[in-house]
Amino acid sequence: MSEKVKPYNREESKKVQVEQMFDNIARRYDFLNRFLSVGIDVYWRKKAISRLKEKAPRFVLDVATGTADVAMEIHRQLKPEKIIGLDLSEQMLAIGRDKINKKKLSDTIELVKGDSENLPYPDNHFDAVTVAFGVRNFENLQKGLQEMNRVLKPGGRIVILEFSKPQGFPFNQLFQFYFKYILPVIGKITSRDPKAYTYLFESVQAFPQGDEFLSILDKSGFKPGKCIPLTLGICSIYVADK
Repeated sequence: MSEKVKPYNREESKKVQVEQMFDNIARRYDFLNRFLSVGIDVYWRKKAISRLKEKAPRFVLDVATGTADVAMEIHRQLKPEKIIGLDLSEQMLAIGRDKINKKKLSDTIELVKGDSENLPYPDNHFDAVTVAFGVRNFENLQKGLQEMNRVLKPGGRIVILEFSKPQGFPFNQLFQFYFKYILPVIGKITSRDPKAYTYLFESVQAFPQGDEFLSILDKSGFKPGKCIPLTLGICSIYVADK
């Protein structure tokens, strides 16, 4: 399971190390996302949030919000009354707040520092919960999913966007080579954290995908969900209702 993979070879908990890693790379995070994905990460986020349109949520929680790209996409597509973005990394949140203020969205989007496995909200509180490229970083995956289920209203929807491993020759081999050898070198040079993008490859390899992840969602209290692969399976959208 992915909680066994940590960013740094140290004794501290995965949670502590993930927080430090994102604090380290925060200043270059948005640039690297666009550059390393050739901009396709923007399309992935749009497709993920579109899965909430039929629910028309008024109150949305974005877990592992980072620099608030997903929170701002939620606002663009859905115009809910309130969006709360939660993240461990204060440095990522600081950049997100700057972006939100520049777009004059601070009345709608609130960013808070917090732990996805101990959400500071009451039961049945949100109409929808989203996570983009964050569940791999949970120390206890099922506990984090159970917490999101707890704060979601009955009938509410969770949408998770996460990297996956494409199937089929030769795309799988090209993807593995890029993630294992090319991406860490670029990330090391530009982010100045040599482990951050090595960890990205390792965590994707260890993460449960497809039906295996849907089974964990089911065990965490969600109704049977579905997996929608994107871009030949480089990443996947998981959708489930409570």
